[in-house]
Amino acid sequence: MMPYLLLAQVGVGVAAGGANAMASFRLTLIAYAAALPLAAVTGLVGLVRPLSVAAVRAMCGVPGDTLAEGQARSWAARWRASAWWTLHLGVGAVVSGVSLAAPPMAVVLIVLPLSDTLRGSRLGIGWLGTTAEVFVAPVLGAGLLAGVVLCAAGAGALLARLAPVLLGPTAADRLAAAEERAADLAVRNRLARELHDAVGHALSAVTLQAGAARRVLDSDPGFVREALAAIEDTTRRTVGELDAVLGLLRDGDPARADAAPAPTLAADLDGLLARTRAGGTTLTAEQHPGPAGDWAQLPAIASREAYRIVQEGLSNALRHGAGPIALRIRVHTSDGHRELEITMTNPPAPAPRAGEERRTTGGRGLRGAAERAALLGGAVEAGPYGDGWRLRASLPLGDVPAEKPARGVGR
Repeated sequence: MMPYLLLAQVGVGVAAGGANAMASFRLTLIAYAAALPLAAVTGLVGLVRPLSVAAVRAMCGVPGDTLAEGQARSWAARWRASAWWTLHLGVGAVVSGVSLAAPPMAVVLIVLPLSDTLRGSRLGIGWLGTTAEVFVAPVLGAGLLAGVVLCAAGAGALLARLAPVLLGPTAADRLAAAEERAADLAVRNRLARELHDAVGHALSAVTLQAGAARRVLDSDPGFVREALAAIEDTTRRTVGELDAVLGLLRDGDPARADAAPAPTLAADLDGLLARTRAGGTTLTAEQHPGPAGDWAQLPAIASREAYRIVQEGLSNALRHGAGPIALRIRVHTSDGHRELEITMTNPPAPAPRAGEERRTTGGRGLRGAAERAALLGGAVEAGPYGDGWRLRASLPLGDVPAEKPARGVGR
């Protein structure tokens, strides 16, 4: 409060004809009243609220969740922060003044009976002239010290009670915090899907590849070598993806989520199909990238999500199905809109034998595939189809660009 008070005292002194405002108690009170509006104006600065919140947390013991984070986003929040700032400085100035003036006076009153010099001095306590009044002085001094303590404690309690009201989050602050939490949760859900799809598929593929290699270990060494190579490649890729995603989760920086490894149809589909076949599974794949003739022409996000959907479909087929898998991926045009369509069919697994439980993963993979498709405005359908099981996904790719008329052609 001192800078505002000094500035106000200069103004009040000039207005009073050049008087020294510090030498007059009345002018000091006027300067104090004039300093409060000055503090209120500066309290509208955006940085005032985070500074005040930090002070409240350090000195008032107010729970952190009742206070707003960051700078004020609206004028209503700025005015509330300004009210707190002004109240804090104004009450603090009063407590400071009392703390400076009252203790010396209290000490004089307490030691007054012990000092003839003080009793005879002109300290403004001449009314304590009689012996009885002199011995009452220590009680008054102790009361004065208690008053200082009560004043400071009362001011602290008042400020602590008003802090959540004036520095608490507004509706805009709560909305911004909710949006930030939702964005962080969405990123973490995406990373969880990446982990589930990558690790789940790798475990399924490696299990089948190892089992197939074990069955033909003596009769077909060439197949065993291919299966072991596929296992090595699958685990190496998956460990790399796992390490990158876990690094992002440890860093706690959702903004870097896009740095997580993301396989695509163009770069990784052929390897995925080859590793699936290496486990002894019969897989037929039809690829129709459309007029461009190359999966690299797909939008990056569509290529990434499509790869994961294919991967999850293969994982489900390997875990829960039996027999050949038929995969068809194509880009086609319907009503002027381009669409990427993924269709995968396979026979169901035979019924489990007595005492054997059917394998299940709780359906998290299919939910994740549906979420990936919904992200692009598409859909995933999965369920019994004829004598087998079918997964079908459709991912919109946008409108077909209109053809420009050829130049120089006319009647």
